[in-house]
Amino acid sequence: MAKNPNFQEVGHLPTGYIHCRSSDSFTGYQYPHPSKMSNSHPLRPYTAVGEIDHVHILSEHIGALMNGEEYSDVTFIVEKKRFPAHRVILAARCHYFRALLYGGMRESQPEAEIPLQDTTAEAFTMLLKYIYTGRATLRDEKEEVLLDFLSLAHKYGFPELEDSTSEYLCTILNIQNVCMTFDVASLYSLPKLTCMCCMFMDRNAQEVLSSEGFLSLSKAALLSIVLRDSFAAPEKDIFQALMNWCKHNPKENHAEIMQAVRLPLMSLTELLNVVRPSGLLSPDAILDAIKIRSESRDMDLNYRGMLIPGENIATMKYGAQVVKGELKSALLDGDTQNYDLDHGFSRHPIDDDCRSGIEIKLGQPSIINHIRILLWDRDSRSYSYYIEVSMDELDWIRVIDHSKYLCRSWQNLYFPARVCRLV
Repeated sequence: MAKNPNFQEVGHLPTGYIHCRSSDSFTGYQYPHPSKMSNSHPLRPYTAVGEIDHVHILSEHIGALMNGEEYSDVTFIVEKKRFPAHRVILAARCHYFRALLYGGMRESQPEAEIPLQDTTAEAFTMLLKYIYTGRATLRDEKEEVLLDFLSLAHKYGFPELEDSTSEYLCTILNIQNVCMTFDVASLYSLPKLTCMCCMFMDRNAQEVLSSEGFLSLSKAALLSIVLRDSFAAPEKDIFQALMNWCKHNPKENHAEIMQAVRLPLMSLTELLNVVRPSGLLSPDAILDAIKIRSESRDMDLNYRGMLIPGENIATMKYGAQVVKGELKSALLDGDTQNYDLDHGFSRHPIDDDCRSGIEIKLGQPSIINHIRILLWDRDSRSYSYYIEVSMDELDWIRVIDHSKYLCRSWQNLYFPARVCRLV
């Protein structure tokens, strides 16, 4: 008798406002002490006795210098727009500008004008505001501007700004922007943003394949996406999306791109009527795929599967159902406390040929490497068991074999990751 299997797959939001001091805000009114009252400045957060904190005033005063000709001694030119600036402020905030403006090069000459390429005036305006004030407002900007801003943060060495911008981008991912965001995140090796983009694309694979952004992916980003086992779109859809990408990027090596297609996962009809007419793969490649499909065990094929790290996918929420076993409704209800001899468990008869058992069909092919099972533990009985997984209910692979052990209560089981539909 078993209860509540748990199959897990391997594996304060930003508001769009970056501030140099998170303490410069408060939620409720505080009556000021008479000694702290001021005629010239609004009420500020309470500071410890003997401490003066006027960072907000400093930020306001230095920020007032931004884009002003007064006291400026260097000018940046971006998209034919002039940005007067102050060397000492830039150098104090950024090692890159310190080397550029005080390193003895041409840019270190008085009143130098420095053209900047590969950025936009909007993104550079945001960067200057951050340099002068420690603040940046992200929520009203277009994704393209935010990605340019992220590029500047990376180029000029502002890791905190890079992290905060990446965190905000994670909260606004959608089908239209995820591909270009992933491209930038991969280019600059931003692990959290890259991971969030991958998770989003894995869960929306078919929509991503049909998006305009998919056609604009770099070759490296494209391959890193479609080579993932967890990018679980139908192989026909992946092939057609890669075919469209090749048409949109005629100068790239199409043969290398097409190697990412898992031809043995396609049906004979798809190979003959979709792949063959495209001319992108040789007849030998198609014949090899047919041969592999016909001669290989089904579970040896390189299937794709959904990956939802850390979550129990053997639940009705994810479409799982018990297809074999008695008292099926009790197995996946998540209740691990209320069960006795009369209710709250599933079971199967024990026969000599071991053909009976409990079988669970997952909502979709999924990558799993961890199963938790609660075996009956309300008396002294123990159980031996094994666990097999399959994609087609014909070819089964044994991932756990405790047939020679006596087991009871919670079973916490790990095994090499497998794509499967049935357990």
